[in-house]
Amino acid sequence: MRISGLSLIVLLLLYSGIPLLELIPAGNVIVRSQSEKKAAGETKNLAAPSDSGVTEEEVKKLEEKAERHSFQTDIARLMDIIINALYTHKEVFLRELISNGSDALDKIRYLSVKEPGLLKDLKELKILIEYNKEEKTVTITDTGLGMTKDDLIKNLGTVAKSGTAAFMEALSKGDTNNLIGQFGVGFYSTYLVAKKVMVTSKHNDDEQYIWISQAGSSFSVIKDPKGNTLGRGTRVTIYLKDDAIEYVEQDTLKNLAKKYSEFINYPIYIRMQKQVTKEVEEEKPKEEKKPEEDKKVSLSLALIM
Repeated sequence: MRISGLSLIVLLLLYSGIPLLELIPAGNVIVRSQSEKKAAGETKNLAAPSDSGVTEEEVKKLEEKAERHSFQTDIARLMDIIINALYTHKEVFLRELISNGSDALDKIRYLSVKEPGLLKDLKELKILIEYNKEEKTVTITDTGLGMTKDDLIKNLGTVAKSGTAAFMEALSKGDTNNLIGQFGVGFYSTYLVAKKVMVTSKHNDDEQYIWISQAGSSFSVIKDPKGNTLGRGTRVTIYLKDDAIEYVEQDTLKNLAKKYSEFINYPIYIRMQKQVTKEVEEEKPKEEKKPEEDKKVSLSLALIM
C-alpha cells in the first residue's frame, strides 16, 4: 500500500495538564488521551526519546572520547562538491534522508518475512521527523534495519570508487538536482544544511553506536553511553548552519515531508508543537474585588513531547 504525500501522517503531541495525542491522518483529527492509547496498546509504538535535544557541547564531549577515522579521499572530495556547488535547493537533504530511511525499512521487512523474530518489539515500520528550535536541530528516525559499528564506518566513511566516478561524470553533464540519490551518496546532502551530523544506530547484531562528523577530513565513532535507546533503527540528528534555520519551522518541515513522501510505502510522523489556550479562574485577594469579566485569564501552553 502506497502512502501519498497528501496522506502523510503527522503526529502532534501536546501537553495541557493531561498529555494528549493528536493524530492527523489525511486531514481528519482524532484526539485521544495517553491512557486511552495505552489501553489500546498503541503507546508502545511511539518513537523512542529523541537525541534532538543533545547540545553541541555534549556532542563535543562524545567526540573527545570516540575513535577517530579518516574519510576516504573520494568522500572528502564529494562532500566539498555537494556543500559548495551541487544544489540550489538545500531542501533535498530531507528527501534523501526519508529515502534512506525507507530503504532501511524495506531491508528489515524483507528479512522479517523469513525470520519474524527480527522485528522484536518494534513491529511498526515508520519514519519520525522532529525538530528542536533551541538546539537548532532536525532529527529523522527510522525503525529499519539499523547499522552495526562496522556498518557505520564502512557505509558513512567510504563509497565505492565506481559509484563516485559515475557520480562525477554525471555531474559534469549537468542536471545536478536529482543526482545524489542515483549513486548511493544521498546521506552527504545533509551537509548542505548541517555544520555537524550525529548518526545513532542500533542493529540487532550489535550494540548501539554513534557516528559524528563536521564534514571535514574525519569522523568519530563511539559506543552510545546511553545504551540501547532505539530498540532498532537509525536516528540522524542535523545541527543546522545559521543560514538553514528555516528547517526548524514546523510548517516548512510538514510541507517538505508531504512533498517527498509520495513514493514512500511507510507512515511518516512529524512531532510538532501546538499551542493551546486554556481559560482558568484567577485567584483574587480577599481584600480586593474585581469585575466579573476579570475572573478568567488565558494561558498559552505549548510543549513538544
